[in-house]
Parts: sequence; structure tokens; C-alpha cells
Amino acid sequence: MKIHAIGGYNEVGKNMTAIEIGDDIILLDCGLFLPAIVGVAEREKIPTERGMRTLGALPDDLYLEKKGLKNKVIAMIISHAHLDHVGAIPYNAPRYNCPVIGTPFTMEVLKVLMRDSNQRIPNKIISVPVDGHTIIHGKKNAYKIEFVNMTHSTIQSAVVAIHTPEGIVLYTNDYKLDNTPIAGDRPNYKRLKELSRIGIKAIVADCLYAPDDRKTPSEKIARGLLEDVLFTTDNRKSGLVITTFSSHIARLKTIAEFGKRLNREVIFVGRSLSKYMEAARNVGKADFAKDIQILTFRKHLEKTLGRVSKNKKDFIVVCTGHQGEPGSVLDRISRDKIPLKLGKDDQVIFSSKTIPTPINELNKEQMAKRLKKLNVRIFDNVHVSGHGGREDLRDLLKLTSPEHVIPSHGDLKKRTAGGTLAEELGYKMNKTIHLLNNGTFVTL
Repeated sequence: MKIHAIGGYNEVGKNMTAIEIGDDIILLDCGLFLPAIVGVAEREKIPTERGMRTLGALPDDLYLEKKGLKNKVIAMIISHAHLDHVGAIPYNAPRYNCPVIGTPFTMEVLKVLMRDSNQRIPNKIISVPVDGHTIIHGKKNAYKIEFVNMTHSTIQSAVVAIHTPEGIVLYTNDYKLDNTPIAGDRPNYKRLKELSRIGIKAIVADCLYAPDDRKTPSEKIARGLLEDVLFTTDNRKSGLVITTFSSHIARLKTIAEFGKRLNREVIFVGRSLSKYMEAARNVGKADFAKDIQILTFRKHLEKTLGRVSKNKKDFIVVCTGHQGEPGSVLDRISRDKIPLKLGKDDQVIFSSKTIPTPINELNKEQMAKRLKKLNVRIFDNVHVSGHGGREDLRDLLKLTSPEHVIPSHGDLKKRTAGGTLAEELGYKMNKTIHLLNNGTFVTL
């Protein structure tokens, strides 16, 4: 067995890993490098594959072609619906004669994204239920692919378990161990223990927050933080703007429920919010949609936000832009380019954390300065992460007992932190711990 690191091993994003067994290759994830396309989503024209590669937005799967491995690919397996895991599919998937497989919500998000951008792929799209499995047939072997339920910051996320003649490969990009999620079930610990007893050859493990000595809190804590801000500050006459991740269906559900308690109309603004909500509705996972209004078309948006601006105490506006992305709704509010006018004592709540890349941090800092000039009250980091910390990773490795550990989802500093944790548990660097860079592989 060879495990190839294609993307997400030198940076946070453009995740892609290839598992090679004999004459077969199974690709795991196919994501975008989001900082490379800041602002692109707001433009009319969608870049071509070549354009996206020039931007550095796609995982460099040309690596497989250079090694003569492209025709070995028999499946593309997607772990969850975040763009840094699924967003490159429209550009990369047509290069392979294989199906694209994921959970129903993940595949629905893919379909909605492509329809919105007028993109198509020739690949068959296959949905597999959470905690379900499918069989993929290779040249000589058949492979059972399981989607084991895992909590994260979007619904129907999965740990992918690939059963091979060489043992199980467990792909845990991304995960957190949340026993009290707001949407969906807790992690399927029972199945992970069973897989451990069968024998896990290798784990590809998310190490985004492996340097942080903590356990990531449950989503119920984020709900409590948001409740604390909304119900213990004086906002009776204030405008309320909340910005969060468009894909965070559990958080959006919480906001909708709190809006009803505050007797405020909840309005979602922004194309990405609309896309993820459409996908959630299509798979029956957005029962709160009846309690909100979603604005996407410019004329409707401007008219409604003009009305909101005159009666701010009656509304909660939920919008995109928590990373300070140019052209996002919150960015345009901060630049006074949208009818919603904020002023003294209005509240802007960031129910999010800045994704740790230099461009995000700079954009967010500049936007915050513009908002402060409007004299609004800012509540930052009203949020808990969807990624496990160092102590979550410790528990995950103890739970699954893999033979080999391959840290992923971050630069060398983050992955090294995951590696040193594995050393504490008895693994050996360069023997059973493998720090791969993009464009390299390890033979097990």
C-alpha cells in the first residue's frame, strides 16, 4: 500500500489524499485552497480548471499523471461538504473515469454548487447514508467504503474507512468528538472500536489544532455563548447582525430558534448561505427553514435591507463575511455599500473564528476597523471549532489504535505537533509516524 499526499499537507485547504493498492487508487477529498479565490465567488465568471490551477486553488493531482497513476483511479470519496474538501470536484473530477461518492448532504451541496455555477461533471454521483457503506470494484479487488458518523461543523460529516487487503485506512479529515451536537448524532464510537479490533493499517488524521493543548468544546457550548450574548446584553432597540459559516447548519438552526424567542424576524443574506440551506432542505435537514427568510437577488436584497434598516429592532440579519472576504455581505455593510446602515449600539456578532491564514487575518482586521468607525458593538469568537484539539487527537488515536499515523490538514508546524503527540503514545517518527509533504508518498 502507498499513501500519496497530494494536497492539504503543506497548507490548510485543497485537501486530497490518494490510497494506492496494487493496480487501484482511491482518492479521498478534492478541495479548494480558499485564500487563493478570495472574491472569486462574487464574480460573474467562473474560472476554468487552468485558471484555478494558475491561482493555486486546486490540489495538484497532476502529480498522479506525472507518475503514470491517473488511470488507476477507481473512486473519489468525499468526507464532508466543506469547500476545502469538496470544492475542487467540478475542476478535477472530469479527469477521472470514476464515481464521486459521499453522504447525501455532501453530494447535494456538490450538485447545488455546480448548478449555481452552470458546471457539470461526467462522473456518476453516488450518495451513501451516514453509517452506511458501498462497494467499489477495482482491477482485482473489491473495496468496502464506510462513512462512519463523525461530528464536525457541518452535517453528515464522516470518517471514511477503506477496507483493503492490506488493512483498513481510516481518513479523519475533519473531526471533533462532540457528544452533545445540536444537529445529528454523536460520533459512532461503537463502529470505530469495531474497526480498531478488525485492524486499522493507517490513519490520516486532521491536525489543524494539534498544537493546542485542549479538548474542543461541544456545539452546545457555542449555543450557550450565543445565547449569552443575545439574551444578557441590552439589544432591545439595536440592530443585530450575526455572521457565521454558511455550511454550519447546526449554528444556523440555533440562530433561527433564538430569533423566535427574541420575537425578531430572521433574514439570511448571501449566495453561499442560500446554497447550503437549499442543500439541507433537499435532504430534509433544515426544518427551521420555515422560520427564516433567505435573500439572494440584488433588488430583493436591497429593498428588504432598506426596510430592515428602518426597523432594526425587529430583525436579525445573518450574513456571510466573517473572514472579511472582499465583496461579502458584511464587507459591503462595513463599506456602506448596502442599504443596511449600522450605527451606535448596533451589534455585530462573529459566531466564527478566523481561519488561520495571513490573508484572512488581514481582511478580518481591516473590516473590524471599519465596523468600529461606525460605533457598533462587536462580539468576536462567539464560537467553538469543528476541529479537535490535541487532547481530542490523543483520544482518537487511543480509540482506533492504528499501526501508522499520517498527520494531515496543515503546515509542517501543525502536522509535527500531531506527530509528537503520537510519539507520546509510543509511535516512532519515520517508522510508524509519517510527516508527508504535498507530492510525496509513503509505502506501508
